[in-house]
Amino acid sequence: MSEVIASLKDFDKSFPKCPKEGERRVALMRYFSIGGVIKAHESPNEWPKITYPSVEVIHKKIEELNERKKMYKEKLGGWKKSKNAASMYHQINQVKKLKEPLYWKHMAKMASDPDYRKDSETVHLPAHLVADKKWKPMVKMFVNDLEYRKQLSETVKTSIVYKKDKKVAKYADDLQGFRMDASGKQIVDLEKKLAEIEETENALYIVQKWTKE
Repeated sequence: MSEVIASLKDFDKSFPKCPKEGERRVALMRYFSIGGVIKAHESPNEWPKITYPSVEVIHKKIEELNERKKMYKEKLGGWKKSKNAASMYHQINQVKKLKEPLYWKHMAKMASDPDYRKDSETVHLPAHLVADKKWKPMVKMFVNDLEYRKQLSETVKTSIVYKKDKKVAKYADDLQGFRMDASGKQIVDLEKKLAEIEETENALYIVQKWTKE
């Protein structure tokens, strides 16, 4: 009669003559670690005969793992894209700015107007972000509106908000840093989950092959 076994300790107790190493041993360890159980009885061979799980049961488990693996891989691809976009944000905008007339107007004023240049340097104007719709309105106002420019310059010089960092676009740097950090953590987590699935899948294939004997 087959015994129900749910741990490596119980397996060793029931079948003490089985090898204590090898791929089946490793597969059993993994299989039991995910809550798997087996039914087995002695056989003329080195290893016992497995009567449960059946080939079909294991096949279904492998199919379920493949579905989960597919989902994780899709998520992993998305987070990798997010991380890459965050890491390349400033480089991409450095290229995009060259197509923006507003950027060249800013550069012309930097070259011809000392007062404008002083205000721009004071606030660290993020002119390189003119192609980003979040920052373009602010850059446009700074370039075209003297009153706004002076007010922003004065705010940066005197406000406690800018006491430690005189950059009006510091948020842009912080945001990309946050996105890279968050993406990185998700990538590590998903890669770990995928590695665990691969380990479980390999164990199931070994047990499945074993059940056929």
